Amino acid sequence: MALYDKFLIKQILNFMEQTFGNNYDHQATARFFGRWWKVLLVVFVVAGLASLGVSLLIKPYYKSSAVIFPTNSNRLSKAVMDYHYSLDFMDYGIERDCEYAIQILSSKRMMHAVCDRFNLMEHYAIRGAHPEFKLEKQYKGNITVKRTDFLGVEIGVLDQDPEWAAAIANYMAAMYDTLCRDIHHDRAVSAAEVMAGACQALEAEVDSLAKLPSTPWRQELIKEKCSQLADLQTRAAQTAVDRDLSVSYKYSVDVATPADKKAYPKRMLIVLAGSLGAVVVCIFGLLVFAPAKKEDEE
Repeated sequence: MALYDKFLIKQILNFMEQTFGNNYDHQATARFFGRWWKVLLVVFVVAGLASLGVSLLIKPYYKSSAVIFPTNSNRLSKAVMDYHYSLDFMDYGIERDCEYAIQILSSKRMMHAVCDRFNLMEHYAIRGAHPEFKLEKQYKGNITVKRTDFLGVEIGVLDQDPEWAAAIANYMAAMYDTLCRDIHHDRAVSAAEVMAGACQALEAEVDSLAKLPSTPWRQELIKEKCSQLADLQTRAAQTAVDRDLSVSYKYSVDVATPADKKAYPKRMLIVLAGSLGAVVVCIFGLLVFAPAKKEDEE
């Protein structure tokens, strides 16, 4: 280790031992601040003014928030058409539905939809290499999706334009329904195709059985196949409803409105942090580099 590093560590340890050790010397601390209080005061004031100047150069950001409650993810067609089904599709979503909503709102599909709709590449003035990486970083820094204390989902948007912040938050809340419909529609289409094929196979099997000579076992088998076909046709009809139905997958609680007060930067915190940080650095600098008076050494 270099001699300078050893000297620096020794000075800091000596000060900490005098200040916080078993032999705490109040007089040494009082003499130190009595000697350098003017310097520390000047540093505090200058650093505060400099921090204030820097904070004034930072462009203010405004925050708008929209809050939604995800609906229950139970199938609407089954809840309406099947009287044996006990769950109500109009109930508020449970924790699972809240997690689904957060995942969809935080997805790349949502990000691309928002970026294309509001041309965020141009709005954020992103230039140079790796524009997609920079856009995603800026997007995630300005847009947050989090769960509330009561199983709701809050969409928070920061922007230098309060009108844009509110518009983006409300668009995301509306786009949530669109993405949910797309997901459910794609799955319902696949299920409907499978069920249509199964129904055709059962119908062909029943027709083949009907052409055979009439026997008790044939009638029993036809009856069983017809029951299976009726059940499958009912499920196919429910799936067709889910495929073609357009419903909302959320309850809108709070609609985002343009903010009339900035959310960032907090100038008082910046000034206070800058001033205190400069004073702390100055104290360590004085401990290391300032010559000690004879009475302090004694």
